[in-house]
Amino acid sequence: MTPAARLSAAIGILDRILAGSPAEQTLTNWGRASRFAGSGDRNAVRDLVFDALRCRRSFAALGGGETGRGLILGGLRSAGQDPESFFTGEGHAPAPLTLADAGQTPEGYAAHDLPDWLGPRMEQDLGADFRALAEALRHRAPVFLRVNTARCALSDAQAALAAEGIETVPHPLSPTALQVTGGARKVAGSAAYADGIVELQDAASQAVVDALPLADGQRVLDYCAGGGGKTLAMAARARLKLFAHDADPRRMRDLPARAKRAGARVTLTEAPQGPFDLVLADAPCSGSGSWRRAPEGKWLLTPDRLAGVIAVQAQILDRIATLVAPGGVLAYATCSLLRAENEAQIAAFQARSPGWSLASQRRLTPLDGGDGFFVAVLRRDQ
Repeated sequence: MTPAARLSAAIGILDRILAGSPAEQTLTNWGRASRFAGSGDRNAVRDLVFDALRCRRSFAALGGGETGRGLILGGLRSAGQDPESFFTGEGHAPAPLTLADAGQTPEGYAAHDLPDWLGPRMEQDLGADFRALAEALRHRAPVFLRVNTARCALSDAQAALAAEGIETVPHPLSPTALQVTGGARKVAGSAAYADGIVELQDAASQAVVDALPLADGQRVLDYCAGGGGKTLAMAARARLKLFAHDADPRRMRDLPARAKRAGARVTLTEAPQGPFDLVLADAPCSGSGSWRRAPEGKWLLTPDRLAGVIAVQAQILDRIATLVAPGGVLAYATCSLLRAENEAQIAAFQARSPGWSLASQRRLTPLDGGDGFFVAVLRRDQ
C-alpha cells in the first residue's frame, strides 16, 4: 500500500469507530477483509488510527471536523506534513482538499485532548502535573515486559530476548520490569514469551504487585483477575495458594494456559470462599491512567458512567472486606488518575468500615514511565 492508500484506509476505519464500532474489532475486520495489506501496512494503519484516537479533539480542530478525514488531516498538520501531497484523489489516495477541510488551532481542553466535562476535574486532581500528564496521554505508551523471576533472572531474560532481536532495558518502577526499546512487535512470537520467561505487562502494573505483602503459604485471591496479569505476577513472587475470580469468568479464559506456560498454579473460582490472607481487587475504573493504550475510553466516559463505576468500586470493596481473615490484607487498585476512584474511595471505605488500618497507598502516573495506577494496602484488625 502507498502512504496515501494507508491514509484512506485509516479514514474509513475511523469513520466506523466514530459511528460506534469498537476500535480493535474494526481494525481486525479491516485486516481480514484486506488481503492485499501486508503486516507493515496493517501496523501503519493501526498506528494512524490510534494516534488519531489519542488526539481526537485537537486533530478534529486542525482537520476541519470530527470525521475520519478530519482526524487524519489534523494528524498530518500536527506533524508538520503537507496534506496536499497525500490528498490527491489519484489511485487509492483520499480526495483532494476543499474549503471544508480548513482547520483551526485547538483551544481550551480540546488542545489537551480531554472532554470539557472531565478537564476541570483532572486539572484539580492532578495539580501542577496536569499539563504534562495531559500531554503524555496524547502519545503512545512504551512497551513493557515482566520477567518471570521464578523461572529466569532479569539479565538472562534480556539475553534471550536480544538473541531474537528484541532490545530491552531495566525500568526503575519494578525489579521485574523491562522496557522494550527495539523489536516490540517480535515479542508475541518469541520463544521467551512462549516459554513463559516474560509476559507483556505495564511497569506500573508490576509495581502494584510489588506493593503487596506476599509470603509463602498465604491463601490469596485476585478478585478482579481479568486476563490474570497480576495473578501471575503474584505467583512469581511467592509460593501461594492462589485463587482467581472475575465477575465475567470469560475474561479468565486464557488464564489457565498462561499459568501453565509460566509454571504457576492458579485455581479459578466463581464463588470465592474466605478467609484469605490477602485479597486484591484491581477494580473496574475509568481507565484514565491507561488512555495511551486504550484511547477510546477517554471519549466513551461520561459523568453518569463515572458515577456508576465509582458505585461499583464501593460495592467491590465492601464485598472483598468480608473475605479477608483477621489480621489479613485488602489491596485495592485502579488504573485511574482520578481522586474519586482512588484516595476518596479508600477514605469512604474506612469511614463506613471500622477496623481497617491503611498501611500504604501510592499513586503512579505516566510521568513515572508506565501507566497511571493507584494502589492502597489496608490491614484488618485482629
